[in-house]
Amino acid sequence: MAMFGLIVSGRMVQTEFQPISETQFVTTIPDADNINHIVVFLTGVIPFPEGTAGQVYFSWPDPDAPPNWQPLGHISNTKPSAIFKISSLKKLEEMGSSMNILFGQSDIVHNAQIGIAIEPITNIQQIVPLNNPSNNVTFAHKMLENFMNYVLSYTVTQHQMMPDPSATYVPLATVQTWYTNFERRLRQNPNFWKT
Repeated sequence: MAMFGLIVSGRMVQTEFQPISETQFVTTIPDADNINHIVVFLTGVIPFPEGTAGQVYFSWPDPDAPPNWQPLGHISNTKPSAIFKISSLKKLEEMGSSMNILFGQSDIVHNAQIGIAIEPITNIQQIVPLNNPSNNVTFAHKMLENFMNYVLSYTVTQHQMMPDPSATYVPLATVQTWYTNFERRLRQNPNFWKT
């Protein structure tokens, strides 16, 4: 009997989750390139064991790499279904290889996959989904810091500059103003850069 179900708009409901272990299940979504949202749900046949829930992971199709599992959120007995936006998810290199073997797979995958890991609710509550706005803020802040450190590593005083008529120079104050404005806008609306 199927414990989980998956809905992709315009397709039949999928309930064929393959067990990888007693607590990990995976299903494949063929032709996932144009999918915007998915719904993951408990079928109602088998509830989660007391004190546990299902952390939902997504692996974006990448024909040149093994699965890269990204946390989307969770479902539980008190929250038996959830809608997840997956259209904006990309492979994140900073996750490292430890997430690649989360569901016991290391082969290259051509289709998207959904993985569900049954874990204690206390563990699941500590996992922040990658499409969470706070992750966008953290990523953008780290990216801005990296950019500023890179730019600052090339600073020279006017006395040290060698004239180069083919080069374009930008005052560091201009870059600093952009950085400050970007950070302020990010705090006001973590998703402003998506529009």
